[in-house]
Amino acid sequence: MLFNSFEFLFFFPIVVVIFYVLPHRYRWFWLLLASYYFYMAMEPALILLLFASTCLDYFCGLQMHRKKAPAVRKRYLWMSILGNLGMLFFFKYLVFFTSSSQAIMEFFGIDWLGGGSREENYVFNKILLPVGISFYTFQTLSYSIDVYRREIEPVRHFGRYALYVAFFPQLVAGPIERANRLLPQFEKRISVDLDRIKWGIVMMAWGFFLKLVVADRLGVYVDTVFLDPSAHKGLPLFIGSLFFAFQIYFDFSAYCTIAIGAAKVLGYDLMQNFNRPLFFTSVRDFWRRWHISLMLWLKDYLYKPLLSKFGMNKILAVLIVFFCNGLWHGANWTFVVWGLLCGLLLVIEVGTQPLRHGILKRMGISLANPVLRFVTWLTIFLSITTSLIFFRSPNIFHALLYIRNMFSVNSTFINVTYDSTELVLSFILVLLVQVIHYYKGNDRIPELLIGRSPVFRWGFYLAFILVIVLFSVNRQNNFIYFQF
Repeated sequence: MLFNSFEFLFFFPIVVVIFYVLPHRYRWFWLLLASYYFYMAMEPALILLLFASTCLDYFCGLQMHRKKAPAVRKRYLWMSILGNLGMLFFFKYLVFFTSSSQAIMEFFGIDWLGGGSREENYVFNKILLPVGISFYTFQTLSYSIDVYRREIEPVRHFGRYALYVAFFPQLVAGPIERANRLLPQFEKRISVDLDRIKWGIVMMAWGFFLKLVVADRLGVYVDTVFLDPSAHKGLPLFIGSLFFAFQIYFDFSAYCTIAIGAAKVLGYDLMQNFNRPLFFTSVRDFWRRWHISLMLWLKDYLYKPLLSKFGMNKILAVLIVFFCNGLWHGANWTFVVWGLLCGLLLVIEVGTQPLRHGILKRMGISLANPVLRFVTWLTIFLSITTSLIFFRSPNIFHALLYIRNMFSVNSTFINVTYDSTELVLSFILVLLVQVIHYYKGNDRIPELLIGRSPVFRWGFYLAFILVIVLFSVNRQNNFIYFQF
């Protein structure tokens, strides 16, 4: 079920009302039922995979707690890791690795499948990608690893653990919650708190605005130029890459904001997944602010073990982490290239820091110099924006064509069939959102209305609803991160 659908407008109020009517001891069951219905509304059969992952990690968690022998405990940990990653590989990466292997074999003149096209040879190319599988796989894996490390106690109540895996606000696209943060919340008794409910509704409304009015509007232009980059040169492609950087940020943060708001209405707190990422001061700072739950997961469960257990060089560890970051996002070489480019930017920044600081010191230029800080920000932003072209493109050749034509000086005017009014409106909306994020960020939007008179608040609510109705782009697009 999509947040931006009419079904959700009926589904969510019903869930909330029944939740607060039910006694505390039955609420977990109602939320689990609602979460499974929410997920099955997309593709009913996929609930079996979600349930299998839930059962696997619940069982392994209990066994790792009961067994004392380190070898036995590690055996159950590997059962969880291989089971979850095996399902993820089969449903998300099997076709990618098989087709890549065949391409390599064909390059060396080896026909390992006996002729015919790849479409004819692959019986797996129709595998349905389960929505949100990357998110809930990482969430369940973090639970198993934390139990193995004895950082948390395993959950004995199967229903509450199943709710932790399937909690519908963050099931499909995060944030990726940790068990020690979310599971205890399902135990607490929640009473009706009108201030908290209003806070959550305002958060949800802001998320809908980001998605329907801003991100989807930017997406119309982005789709136009990325569809055929050979038809454009120069400025139109540059604007397209710029708009996509903002589109993916607003689209993903919109989902997380709606998720956080929906959970808040029900009395639960989800972690913030973005902390004004485009107001970074360095590449490292950007990744501390962007998709925080994923980057913390990769840091805690991949980067640190690579350093501590394998004694790996930091540069190599960073590149491996960002390779996995790219591959996590999608089964395509474009995502791998994007991930490696991001890792390379971070390695270059950290590796050249002593040299850069030494040169600036000899030149008498302070690191706090506003011109230097702006130039640094602009350089990093343009580098990130350019790398995202690979993220958005269907293949590497398409991305390279886009970049080549984008840096062409043969055309500097807007030659895209696109309403100029919509183009101006898009720039205004981007600027407006960034100004609001600069002062409040996504997590403090409701503060704009605190202390205001009832007349002001209700006038604002009505005007806000009118803006969404009049300016939303009526495409009912999936959120971009649904494909991951």
